Amino acid sequence: MNPSSPSPTDARLQAWLDGELPPPERAAVETWLQAHPEEAARVRLWAADRDALRQRLDAELAEPLPDAWVQRLQAAPANDGAWRRPALAAALALATGLAGFAAGRWSGGDTALAAATPWVQRAAAAHAVYVPEKRHPVEVSVRGDDGQAIAAQEQHLAAWLTKRLAVPVKLFDLQARGYQLVGGRLLPDGGAPGAQLMYERADGGRVTVYLRKPEAGTPAAFQYREQDGLGQFYWVESGAGYALTGALPKAELLALAEAIYQQGAAQGVGDNAAHGPR
Repeated sequence: MNPSSPSPTDARLQAWLDGELPPPERAAVETWLQAHPEEAARVRLWAADRDALRQRLDAELAEPLPDAWVQRLQAAPANDGAWRRPALAAALALATGLAGFAAGRWSGGDTALAAATPWVQRAAAAHAVYVPEKRHPVEVSVRGDDGQAIAAQEQHLAAWLTKRLAVPVKLFDLQARGYQLVGGRLLPDGGAPGAQLMYERADGGRVTVYLRKPEAGTPAAFQYREQDGLGQFYWVESGAGYALTGALPKAELLALAEAIYQQGAAQGVGDNAAHGPR
């Protein structure tokens, strides 16, 4: 497969990611991905999803059975051995389900529901993939010297992402905190569309805001996590999920999260607001 060959199907890309292609086909896909960095970034996001799920399952399987359950099983009469094995299996299955809550604990100190884990991990992965980019950090850029052109691009970006995500997308103004909007891009979000807005300081430091349409019942409360040097505040407001990501101290990231939240609340975007940063 040379760089100009037809695009491989998602099934073939997934097979490449899983190591299921024979060596010649694997090499051909790798050559194609090198020539198509946007697609390579999309596959890296798939890998991040897979790794996040694997870590979560590993944590669940490592979770011990509650002592009370073990004691009850050990105390059962010997002639009840016929039911012990299925009972133990059922107890293990239940314990694994309960362990999902443990998988939501982050090194940042706050406890997040496990259901929030995958999309927040995707936000971190997208941040890691695109923040280092120099030439193509975003799909739609809003930088330049022409004020009218910038305003038109901002309007286009907000309208485009709003249409694709089916939630109102607001471009937050973080200039008072020293950050200028670079632009945004569309991203995969577990089978649905997501988006990333990128902001940059004068010294080149960047933060990103990941946006998505949350599933019904997703908790609205603010959460914080820190992993691999990246801090994240994430919440649900106005029917949209937000994850602010940056390699910043928690206090600095919180100030940006507050600015984003206050701008949304001040303009009355939606009715399902979270209870603010903490």
